[in-house]
Amino acid sequence: MNNHAAFIWSVADLLRGDYKQSEYGRVILPMVVLRRLDCVLEPTKQQVLARAEQLSGKVENTEPLLRQAAGERFFNTSKLTLPKLLDDPTNIADQLHAYLLGFSPAAKDVLEKFDLPGHIDRLDRADLLYLVVSRFCDIDLHPERVSNLEMGYLYEELIRRFSELSNETAGEHFTPREVIRLMVNLLFSEDDAALSRPGVVSTLFDPACGTGGMLSVAEDHLRHLNPEAHLEAYGQELNAETYAICRSDMMLKGQDASRIQLGNSFSDDAFGGLAFDYMLANPPFGVEWKKVEKPIKDEAESKGFAGRFGAGLPRINDGSFLFLQHMISKMKPPEQGGSRLAIVFNGSPLFTGSAGSGESEIRRWIIESDWLEAVIALPDQLFYNTGISTYFWVVTNRKRPERRGKVQLIDARDYWTKMRKSLGEKRKELSPDHIADITRIYGDFEEGEHSKILPNEALGFLRITVERPLRLRWEVTEHTLAALRAAKPLAKLDPNILDDLAGALANHTGLTSTDRADLEPAVTPVISAAGLTKPQTKAVWDALAVRDPHAPVITNRKGDPEPDPELRDQENVALPQRPVRYEADPTARLDTIEHRTAIDNHLETEIRPYVPDAWIDHTKTKIGYEIPLTRHFYKYQPPRPLDEIDTEIRQLEAEIQQLLNEVTE
Repeated sequence: MNNHAAFIWSVADLLRGDYKQSEYGRVILPMVVLRRLDCVLEPTKQQVLARAEQLSGKVENTEPLLRQAAGERFFNTSKLTLPKLLDDPTNIADQLHAYLLGFSPAAKDVLEKFDLPGHIDRLDRADLLYLVVSRFCDIDLHPERVSNLEMGYLYEELIRRFSELSNETAGEHFTPREVIRLMVNLLFSEDDAALSRPGVVSTLFDPACGTGGMLSVAEDHLRHLNPEAHLEAYGQELNAETYAICRSDMMLKGQDASRIQLGNSFSDDAFGGLAFDYMLANPPFGVEWKKVEKPIKDEAESKGFAGRFGAGLPRINDGSFLFLQHMISKMKPPEQGGSRLAIVFNGSPLFTGSAGSGESEIRRWIIESDWLEAVIALPDQLFYNTGISTYFWVVTNRKRPERRGKVQLIDARDYWTKMRKSLGEKRKELSPDHIADITRIYGDFEEGEHSKILPNEALGFLRITVERPLRLRWEVTEHTLAALRAAKPLAKLDPNILDDLAGALANHTGLTSTDRADLEPAVTPVISAAGLTKPQTKAVWDALAVRDPHAPVITNRKGDPEPDPELRDQENVALPQRPVRYEADPTARLDTIEHRTAIDNHLETEIRPYVPDAWIDHTKTKIGYEIPLTRHFYKYQPPRPLDEIDTEIRQLEAEIQQLLNEVTE
């Protein structure tokens, strides 16, 4: 395989100068596909041509019959082959275009998505087309020489090399192979025994499949467990060129390439109604979903939980949770065996969004449904296009008994080795030993230095609103008159009226009282003379009011204290430790005895000792969920002794002074 890869890679020498390094793959990858298809179809070429001529004008849909004649999922009805193109160097571009048109629709679609016709014209203009085609004709990719499995490995090696060569875009479509191996280990670790049974057929889905790396590694892992097992891989990809790479990889391996579809997973779900045994995804981090906002919101509002987004929608600038909800919608029911999925996130989905927000409600839905099995913190600088920390989420609706009602948090941030040569932002990698250690920690499901096991409820909290009474004093001063002039409800007044109003009130400068009634004899006539409306009148009194902690409490008509918005505060109270089932309406259980008791205890022990007049507005209480993973693994490090710091500062001062002396001398 390495010899083949090196030979094909040598084609890059021909392209140098006319193509940028980052563009080499756009020519070489589709040409590898074309050469493989040409070799695969060669033994049945004449049968296909004869069958096509026989069916011409007699059968409307000839595709199934021609596939049967070819013995493959694709065919070509052109009399040309790649080697025959070399017989007519002058017309090689036109001949190659004609040859491409002879392919069956699926194969033709892949080559067009590569924009191979465009590159044919570009190579022809550069007088390179004949050289490139002849170079590829020199390599033998016939199935008897290169098996489907070997062809898959060869193609993946080329994808990897081109992705590394184009660091600026590699991370968008290419996940480091050691990261995928860890994900696949975690995904299959609970099912190794079941997957080893003879004749096992499983399905795997990736809604952002990129070049298909995750699907390929998962297939290899399953084949290692059980050579007789069969994995049906499905994927959807938004980028046309990347989709072509993935689909062609499946074709070269002899798989059903129709299971790889082009399109946006949110607005154009290519696999609606299907469910899968396993799912993997590394969706783009922090990408906004404004382009598909309408169909997503329409589905959420019209279908609710009958659709994909019933639990809530994340903020518009990060669609990560949309991918997870999309995948959860494709889980098999537990009675049909259930499903397992793993997804790569940045830190945002762990805690972004306050209680009641879309993100918090999505976390609540997943955790209270007892689907979140584990979250694994990975080292930073692990991916090609970002140096940030990343996390695996493992989600399943078939937890084994000891995991039910619990979430495992794993801190694997120290499991890495430094790369000899960085690739873009990727400076660290996971060794096989690291992958084995993390997989073992996950599988052991025990507390330890790098593993914490929490009940689901430990990730939830009650967001309470703490109110304090409003205490006011009304006074006429330069400060309150300035506030009156700046009041928005009075901004539309005629400037002369506003000046007269402020001037009339200024005649009462120094007037002050904690009882508004004491100022009314002086202020009310001024307001009446100005002809103010009710909102404007209220604005005058609001401007004259200042906070006074010693003033009496302002009450409403019922005698209840009015809250002071400026003193309002919000705090989190831990959820009562008891199993909870998800309810679409969280307010349905906010008035339970356990919740009220937890809130009241917090009020008496944590708040009233410091602010005795505070109370809780229970109508504003919300349930929230977050996953503060780093907090659970925090290790306190005491500061250095002051003597040590002073000694170091004096040493640095001496060094600086010595350098200054050298400069002045």
